[in-house]
Amino acid sequence: MPDLPKLSQFPMRNHDKLRYGDTDRQGHVNNAVFATLLETGRIGLLEAGDRPLQGAGYNFVLARLSIDFLAEITWPGTVEVGSAMTKLGNSSIGVTQALFQHGKCVAISASVVVQVDPQTHRAVKLSDELRTSFARFMQAKK
Repeated sequence: MPDLPKLSQFPMRNHDKLRYGDTDRQGHVNNAVFATLLETGRIGLLEAGDRPLQGAGYNFVLARLSIDFLAEITWPGTVEVGSAMTKLGNSSIGVTQALFQHGKCVAISASVVVQVDPQTHRAVKLSDELRTSFARFMQAKK
């Protein structure tokens, strides 16, 4: 297994508070909640804290999501989410993420989001302005 990422390696960091309702019969956070925690990070990445980054009148939709579960998450507490962009396609963005609890990496994820026109539901090309805005969130080259 490759080296696990560290939160400090991600240009965007968010956190989420765990809720009792996030737990399952085994007493740990349900695996479906991992996807919701990752969503917090993706939205933080796409909203960039100040303004939505998608083109005016367009939306981003999740086209692909993979999660590698490395350890359980326990309640109560918080989870840190690290997010970075890995690739800018014509209309799509590759995203890498990791979840951390108590400083330990508990999950890694790869996803693809696509900018779409909400009327036609078709992919829309990323503008040069968006590409420039996204540059600060690209994953550092190893």
